Amino acid sequence: MSDAKALLRDVFGFDAFRPGQGEIVEAVTAGRNVLAIMPTGGGKSLCYQLPALLRGGVTLVISPLIALMRDQVRALQEAGVSAGALTSGNTPEENDAVWAALESGDLKLLYLAPERLASGATMTMLRRIGVSLVAVDEAHCVSQWGHDFRPDYLRIGELRQALRVPVAAFTATADAETQAEIVEKLFDGEQPHTFLRGFDRPNIHLAFGAKTSPRQQILSFAAARKGQSGIVYCGTRAKTEALSDALAKEGHNACHYHGGMEAEDRRIVETRFAREDGLIVVATVAFGMGVDKPDIRWVAHADLPKSIEAYYQEIGRAGRDGGPAETLTLFGPDDIRLRRAQIDEGLAPPERRAADHARLNALLGLAEALDCRRKKLLGYFGESAEACGHCDLCETPPEVFDATTAVRKALSAILRTEEWFGSGHLIDILTGTETDKIRARRHDELPTYGVGTEYDRRQWQAVFRQMMGHDLVRPDPERHGALRMTEAARPILRGEAEILLRKDSLSKAATRRPAAKELVSEEDAPLLSALKAKRRALAEEARVPAYVIFNDRTLVEMAEKRPATLDEMARIGGVGSKKLERYGDMFLEVITGAQTGEVHPMRRKLAGRAAGTVYDQLLEVQAELSRGSGGTDKPLSCSASQLAKVAQLRDSDEQALERLLGERRAERFGAAFLDVLRAAS
Repeated sequence: MSDAKALLRDVFGFDAFRPGQGEIVEAVTAGRNVLAIMPTGGGKSLCYQLPALLRGGVTLVISPLIALMRDQVRALQEAGVSAGALTSGNTPEENDAVWAALESGDLKLLYLAPERLASGATMTMLRRIGVSLVAVDEAHCVSQWGHDFRPDYLRIGELRQALRVPVAAFTATADAETQAEIVEKLFDGEQPHTFLRGFDRPNIHLAFGAKTSPRQQILSFAAARKGQSGIVYCGTRAKTEALSDALAKEGHNACHYHGGMEAEDRRIVETRFAREDGLIVVATVAFGMGVDKPDIRWVAHADLPKSIEAYYQEIGRAGRDGGPAETLTLFGPDDIRLRRAQIDEGLAPPERRAADHARLNALLGLAEALDCRRKKLLGYFGESAEACGHCDLCETPPEVFDATTAVRKALSAILRTEEWFGSGHLIDILTGTETDKIRARRHDELPTYGVGTEYDRRQWQAVFRQMMGHDLVRPDPERHGALRMTEAARPILRGEAEILLRKDSLSKAATRRPAAKELVSEEDAPLLSALKAKRRALAEEARVPAYVIFNDRTLVEMAEKRPATLDEMARIGGVGSKKLERYGDMFLEVITGAQTGEVHPMRRKLAGRAAGTVYDQLLEVQAELSRGSGGTDKPLSCSASQLAKVAQLRDSDEQALERLLGERRAERFGAAFLDVLRAAS
């Protein structure tokens, strides 16, 4: 692993692996078949990019989105790695450069979309170029019943058989069913080495809110985070456009994205989101898979996601750099009806529909939770956790009340009307409201008529919403959304169980504008802004996303630690040797306000490493002995290259020095150089 750690530092600029990365890198490098399930933002890309540099041949990366591939290739190239993508979005010049690198044997990573695997020419090319590893990003796309199913992912199994090379598959979320599909379709049923890493993303703040005035709730949430990059997910295309316009009218830099847009218009939005700071994209779920922007500071759902897995994937797009990120998910009874109907009216077999209802139930349980949301979310993925202390429920524990009697009254009204009505009519019955519909059906003669006057209409709506959230009642699509009682409600109706519900303070939820979590202290904020401005200028000049230069987390560390030398800059996370060479002086000038002095290229390569300090000491010793110990001998010196090699010597003995320096220089400097090396070891 020493080679891997050296590359981790020199190429990618990190001193240590994130939890779980090291053993995955080791397994992939060794050529084992691997399935790695890691949280979004957990560093999946590094787990195949680093082995690609350690292994011979070309690593083929199957990735679902052109925009994602282009960004990853640019980021690798900035780090000094030979990588390329063959996509429909390439210019002829870009394709020529990739082919030239393949022919010369220089290319280490080749990115392809799964759709290209349908071409016989592609398969012939892959056999010829010496592919030694296939990495599959977003591997859950192979699952036919998954939320991101891509039929062309099914070809990867054939590719593995044809090339006879190991496969490393990566995904952020995969339940047992999806894992089994991945093993069957990518690995031909042979169990790969499986790594399941924790799903916890402690930097993401979780919050839910009952819908009152959804547009205003989203506008208020965004207003508290003005200038930060964010995503708003909506359930319909029309809503993305309307909400985007509303945000723009409030002064936000916002645009919309959905599957009904022209491909070129979608590409423009993807490019803008990658390159612009502070852009808000209001989108359907068509926007998201493969989004690799590390500095998304918040994600909001204007409508309830379709499952707990989808929710986890979508909020996971925030805070991928490890910095603080926030989420807000709005939900209401109409969302629940829609999601139930989508499942019931789908083409999936009955057992699949039952599983989808269970996934939705898990999400509704999270939405209607009475204590720590993070604990409940992680519990769904099979992880135990203590209360996090910083989700919305931990920060402000909800008021609850014994709702057993109220729920029994509601269930009685449902049963006495033979499960043919929705919540609106049922509330009219419970509150004793006279309507034409009530009189026509003689529902004013029911024993439940007027038994619920202790609550007003709004409060009863909250009760029915929570009953749907606890899966006590479900809308029946065959009865136009009428509520039907589930088996889970029967113990409550019979008096065998009790139930607690939340006292909703809905008006408060609509006006609350929580303060955004700042990335740095007030003292460091001006420097961070200056560093971001420098990054933006360099990114625009290079026509690459800003995070390709440095991500937010790296700039935050610069602002807090304020490195004053190249050595100190090299110790900042995310500053690899290539980026130090390219950008180190520029960012040091922003931090210190002064230009960096001239540094020899050989010394620059050792910046941040122990060998750099040794090099400086050797240089001092050489200056003292350049005319011999008495100061009268003929001047003699070593080249910068020789000093660098001595500084990096592991076996510090006289013979090794003489081989490096030659007899004359070893005679003059050898003993003193050995003293420096031994003191440093």
